[in-house]
Amino acid sequence: MATVRSAHTVWTGDLPSGSGQVSLDTSGLGTYDVTWKARAEEAGGKTSPEELIAAAHSACFSMAFSHALGGEGKTPDRVETNAEVDFEAGVGITAIRLTLKASVPGLSEEDFQRIAEDAKTGCPVSQALAGVKDISLDATLES
Repeated sequence: MATVRSAHTVWTGDLPSGSGQVSLDTSGLGTYDVTWKARAEEAGGKTSPEELIAAAHSACFSMAFSHALGGEGKTPDRVETNAEVDFEAGVGITAIRLTLKASVPGLSEEDFQRIAEDAKTGCPVSQALAGVKDISLDATLES
């Protein structure tokens, strides 16, 4: 059975001067301010969809890498993944860069590179970002 995680955003105003709040509903970990300026210019203490994607991608990749290592009988001492997501106004997301630093006792450089590449391909967030064919929308206009 699939698990379902949810978040929601409440936005007020137009795109350039409006603002919103993104809430992490499933975990209840917090509500974060979001604006167009934070997305297209400087963060200024606010988040953006791309930062949230970077967080999801870095976490997912780290988990996929750790899982792939387990399949090889290896346990990492430490895995650190950084994800950078490039956004260009009017174009969209143009690049995602993952940077991995890991300490894995007894693992050769060749195996490390192979496992890391397999994790990048197998990570569910990587797969989702490669192209989603079915995006559904349930839109309700409230007065």
